[in-house]
Amino acid sequence: MTRVAAVDCGTNSIRLLVADADPETGELVDLDRRMTIVRLGQGVDRTGRLAPEALERTFAACREYAAAIKEYGAQRLRFVATSASRDAENRDEFVRGVLDILGVEPEVITGDQEAEFSFTGATKELVVRADLAKPFLVVDIGGGSTEFVVGDDRVRAARSVDVGCVRMTERHLVVDGKVTDPPTAGQVAAICADIEAALDLAERTVPLREAHTLVGLAGSVTTVAAIALGLEAYDSTRIHHARIGLDRVRSISDDLLRATHEQRAAHPAMHPGRVDVIAAGALVLLAIMERIGAEEVVVSEHDILDGIAWSIA
Repeated sequence: MTRVAAVDCGTNSIRLLVADADPETGELVDLDRRMTIVRLGQGVDRTGRLAPEALERTFAACREYAAAIKEYGAQRLRFVATSASRDAENRDEFVRGVLDILGVEPEVITGDQEAEFSFTGATKELVVRADLAKPFLVVDIGGGSTEFVVGDDRVRAARSVDVGCVRMTERHLVVDGKVTDPPTAGQVAAICADIEAALDLAERTVPLREAHTLVGLAGSVTTVAAIALGLEAYDSTRIHHARIGLDRVRSISDDLLRATHEQRAAHPAMHPGRVDVIAAGALVLLAIMERIGAEEVVVSEHDILDGIAWSIA
């Protein structure tokens, strides 16, 4: 086995996985898997730059992760940065900070690379299941972008579009520096219009409707699943490979859009960093399911982070 460390730095969160990987058997044994909400993409859609306070939150998390990586003695480390750092004019500041702390330069990957990692991480366990028909459509709903990947045992087509829970929230729900609670019908309509336009764009290169199994990744999807399952606390073992029906996703999305900040925060499995952005994330998931006619989404806790780990194993 090879001990590897993978870091996925997105628009809303930064995550670490330290694991022992056996490429011959396809086994990936978690030693440490953690997530920190840093909101690196704060204001990027509006300013085009990474905010100083967002960078400092991210660097603080990197220092914690560096200590964990050293403690576990990982032999290889790969740090992948996604949507927010792709878009930022001052991403060199981000690169220098990560290099100083972790000793590796963050790879600001393309949307297509992001999609491929997500597909590998999400489907490595699913391809052998007889109850799930291929091809898969893997959707990774992030803070700044959503990745769409269609494939069987390997990727057939992939596309990244600039629709995510943070980007949609900041673009349409923030007024005078505050998130509207609950959003107006006009605000919701504006988000839906952006999502539909993004789905049109994705369909130009990815045959979304050819997929037989929809696999959903990342915090918006897993949070919707936690609510659907009625969890009293976030439980990744129950969420992983849960199957959530379209009607349940629609009901939860409607509830989140009608709720205030306090009501959303009261969900026992809700991470505090997702309270303000979950309604937009749920809308993205719902729109995808309605577009392709999916009766359910298979939720995966394994995603781009696992794909990054396999890439260096």
